Amino acid sequence: MVKKFGDYVELNNNTIENSNFTITSPNEIFNILKKIEKIEKNNIIIHIISSSDNTQMLQNLKKEINGVVPQAKIVFLKHNEKSKICLNVYTLKDDAESKDFSNEIFNKLYRDNSNKSGEIIKYRNKLLSRYFTDHLTNLPNVYQLRGDLEENENFTLIIFNIDNFQTINNFYGYLIGDYVIENVAKYLQRNIPEYDVYKLSGDEFALVINKNMFFYDLKEHLSNLYDRLKDISVKYQGINIFVNVTLASSVNGDNTNIFSKVSMALRHAKEIRAHFWIYEDKMDFENNYAKKLQLSDVVREAVSNFRIVPYYQAIIDTKTSKIMKYECLARLIDINGKVLSPLDFIPIAKKIKNYHIVTQTIIDKSFATFEILDFEFTINLSIEDIVNKEMFIFIMNKLKNSKVSNKVTFEILESDAIEDFKKVERFICEVKRYGAKIAIDDFGSGYSNFAYLTKMSADYIKIDGSLVKEIDTDRSSLLVVETIVEFAKKLGIKTIAEYVHSRVIMDRVKELGVDYSQGYYIDEPSLMA
Repeated sequence: MVKKFGDYVELNNNTIENSNFTITSPNEIFNILKKIEKIEKNNIIIHIISSSDNTQMLQNLKKEINGVVPQAKIVFLKHNEKSKICLNVYTLKDDAESKDFSNEIFNKLYRDNSNKSGEIIKYRNKLLSRYFTDHLTNLPNVYQLRGDLEENENFTLIIFNIDNFQTINNFYGYLIGDYVIENVAKYLQRNIPEYDVYKLSGDEFALVINKNMFFYDLKEHLSNLYDRLKDISVKYQGINIFVNVTLASSVNGDNTNIFSKVSMALRHAKEIRAHFWIYEDKMDFENNYAKKLQLSDVVREAVSNFRIVPYYQAIIDTKTSKIMKYECLARLIDINGKVLSPLDFIPIAKKIKNYHIVTQTIIDKSFATFEILDFEFTINLSIEDIVNKEMFIFIMNKLKNSKVSNKVTFEILESDAIEDFKKVERFICEVKRYGAKIAIDDFGSGYSNFAYLTKMSADYIKIDGSLVKEIDTDRSSLLVVETIVEFAKKLGIKTIAEYVHSRVIMDRVKELGVDYSQGYYIDEPSLMA
């Protein structure tokens, strides 16, 4: 039973509030947005009703609304009045599921208009259609997909994700980003007609084929599908915008939580940079995800309680074996006293936006240590540190106000230095003004660009450990290390060998003429006594 009172309609013990706004002039938008901004409900659906549903003004209005109420779902509808735009704002009083909220509005519109005819019935039918259609691509959306899959047990679901789509938006702009999405949708419909194509959120599509597949069949199927889709390009005003993709699916079996399973497979594919990945029930994605959530709490707790600490590893003069400097390595000590290495917690720290706090902590504690100890020291920086404005200012202030600025060496990954050369070059120039030195870390790991090395004013080259540890068994590694050492000597750059793990390696490093050595054979990282 429906009970009406004012602007409210009560259905199934939930209350929908319907607020209506009319825009006849752009000057009215600001005040209306201020009113909408005050809405603090999780479930909001806004109908933008105008004579055209795809103008620049409406797209801008949508972005403005998303800016003040990002949780709102926005639906475009048409009417014939060109002099105004109407906004119908629906909110749900109780905290119900979004899907139920949509159903409540369907019921409201149906019952309110069931005895009416003409334009209102067309309006209602169009509205219901819009709830199951993506307005940008005109493809069926996730609501339609869920309904279709509920009625079908014989299917395989594949998620198609555009890699680094945010980069396209940032570089070309959102309107061109939308253009890319539209054209990818057309490409999928045209080139893989055996699939039903659905538009999901953002940069994702769903592909559904009406047959079940087991693991090896599905693996071969995804491999072939990836080959068909890997070379998509969208032409815009003579420019080719290339689209790289990642695919994910789940093996035949229990389709319970199918979206969650495929999403976990996609996330895993992204993490390991695979072209595609398949979820299997025997996989432990759920537990791995739970562990990552738990580790996020561990990182937050350690940062809050000052348990990010530097461990120090000695770097010796290869000829004399005398300790010349220490590398300062980040460690996390959890509440049980367990020590975590950077590989365990740095990726999590980056995801939860605590990474720069970790770097700042290591810098602060290392500078304090070597204001007391008479050794040089090295600190690792990533490209995220170098390009971050606040981090850049922090480092410059530290160098400006410290008595040991001339004792510190900043280690920068070779790959970072080359990919963002201009920003790294500026950073190097600034820190050298204070007497700091620069080491290029992991040199020889893939780029080995000697031309760039001459431009970076590096004081040290740290030869990649994967080469050093095999110079006694692998001739190719030995030749690469020899070449790096000879080239560095000609440039007047000192060399440091990493991963010196045995007496044999130590002897070979000496024979090659490497200036400094570092590794577990010499010293293990530890707290400073």
